[in-house]
Amino acid sequence: MKIDLTETTASKINKALVEGRRAIGTPAVGMVLTLVIVTDEENAYDAMRAASDASREHPSRTLVVIKRTRSPRDRAAARLDAEIQVGADAGTGETVVLRLYGEVSNHAQSVVLPLLLPDAPVVVWWPVNGPTDPSKDPLGALAQRRVTDVYAAEDPIRELTEHGANYAPGDTDLSWTRVTPWRSMLAAALDQLPCKVASVQVEGEGENPSCELLGMWLADRLQVPVERTVSKGPGLTSVRMETDCGPIALSRGDGQLATLSMEGQPDRAVALQRRETPELLAEELRRLDPDDTYEAALKFGVDKLGAGSGSGQAAADSAPAREAEKSGSESAPARKKAAPAKKAASK
Repeated sequence: MKIDLTETTASKINKALVEGRRAIGTPAVGMVLTLVIVTDEENAYDAMRAASDASREHPSRTLVVIKRTRSPRDRAAARLDAEIQVGADAGTGETVVLRLYGEVSNHAQSVVLPLLLPDAPVVVWWPVNGPTDPSKDPLGALAQRRVTDVYAAEDPIRELTEHGANYAPGDTDLSWTRVTPWRSMLAAALDQLPCKVASVQVEGEGENPSCELLGMWLADRLQVPVERTVSKGPGLTSVRMETDCGPIALSRGDGQLATLSMEGQPDRAVALQRRETPELLAEELRRLDPDDTYEAALKFGVDKLGAGSGSGQAAADSAPAREAEKSGSESAPARKKAAPAKKAASK
C-alpha cells in the first residue's frame, strides 16, 4: 500500500502510517529498530531495495531522507513531501520517503525525530557521500549506530583516514563489513597451526579501503609488518602469511571461490563470494553495540599512516605496489557508486 503526501508535516505522516497499518490489517507495530537512510535521488532506489531485503531479518521502520534543491525555486520554497509504503511494498516493515525542499533540508533532524520508533534503536546509513565525522552530523547524533561506505568516495583512503581521526563509538563502515569472511577464515587457519607469524602480504585492488582495513587489522593483531600490493581485483584477491611453520595463503582470483593453502595440508576450496549490499546491511544490523575490533584496527592504521610505516596507505606506497600501479594492466577497475556491506568477526 502506498500513500503520497504533498506539503505535509511529521504529524500528518504519523497519522497516515497508523491509517495504513489499519487498512492492511496490522495495527500493531512489530518493528525492532528505525533505519534512517540519507541519500540522493539517484541512489535512493538501490538503497531502499537493500533495506527492504534486510528487513526480512530485521523488521524496521525505514526513513529515507532525500534533500532536493534542483532550482532556485526549490531553494526558496520550504516544503516536505512524503511517500509512505506499508505492507508488501515495504518488505516486513514500513518505509517513509522524505523529500525535503528549501530551508527544511537544513533541518532534516527535526523532521526525522518525531518519526522515530519509541524506545527502539536508531541506525543511520549513508550509502554514498557520507560525512567524515558521522557522530557530529545532526542525523548521526540521533543514532546508536552510524554506517558509512568509503568505497563509494572519490578518494577512499583519505576518507578512511579522516574516519579514523574522527571515530566515535558506534561508527562503522561497509568496507570493514566486506572483510568479515576473510578475517574469520584467517583466524581459523591460525588456530589450526601453533605457529608464529613473521610477516603478511595483502593483495587487492589499488585504493580499495577493504584491503587497507584488513591490513590494519592483521598488523594490529599480529604486530608484524604488513606489505600491501596491487592486483587487478576484483576487490581483495589474496593474503599470504609467512610463519615459522611455512606459508599460509588465502587466494581468491574470481571474486567467488578461494583456495586456502597451508604447509603440510592439501589445498582446500572455500566459498568466499563477494556479498551484495542487502547481506552486508543485514549483518551490520545484527549487533548495535560499538565494534571495538574495528576501532582498534582503524586507529592503529591511522597512527601508522601518520608515522609513515605499517599497513594502510603507507604500505600501499611500498615498492611492489608502486611498480604494480605503473603497469597499465594493473589499474584497478572503476569503483561503483554504492557498494555492498558488513562487519567483523573478532579473532
